[in-house]
Amino acid sequence: MSTLKQIVIIFFVGIPFVISAQKINKKSPKRAAIYSTILPGSGQVYTEKYWKVPVIYAGLITSAYYIRESQELYDLYKETFLNRSNGIYNDEFLGTYTDENLLTLTNHYRRNREVSTLLFLLTYTLNIVDASVNAHLFDYDVSEDLSLHIQPKYFPIENITGLLLSFNL
Repeated sequence: MSTLKQIVIIFFVGIPFVISAQKINKKSPKRAAIYSTILPGSGQVYTEKYWKVPVIYAGLITSAYYIRESQELYDLYKETFLNRSNGIYNDEFLGTYTDENLLTLTNHYRRNREVSTLLFLLTYTLNIVDASVNAHLFDYDVSEDLSLHIQPKYFPIENITGLLLSFNL
């Protein structure tokens, strides 16, 4: 391989590492939000908040589980109620639930499905917002010297005495 090819390869392979090394302390909120939109939790990995990923997936998986369970029970009770309305009384709940009980259970599981869907969407949205906020605050410097100094001050020109407040952030 010629020397020119080696230089070109090193240049094109090495430049991304140099650019990424310069941007290591700056995270893009837009990029973090896009990452979390495409794959929940990836924005938290991008902003190096790894501990939040299991929390996000626990919320999403739990909500999805309850959506599925509520949908299955909703379908079961709804089908049983409709069969009884059509005069078919050969279901497993014949001695257990009345028609009114089946209608109440149908409405209950429909509501649970809707609430679980809202919680799923809320978790997904909070995942995106959290990644964006973490990227905004990634390089926020919090100094150990956060103080307020109050001291007396005399202004000789106006012949006034007062207090001087100074903040160190």
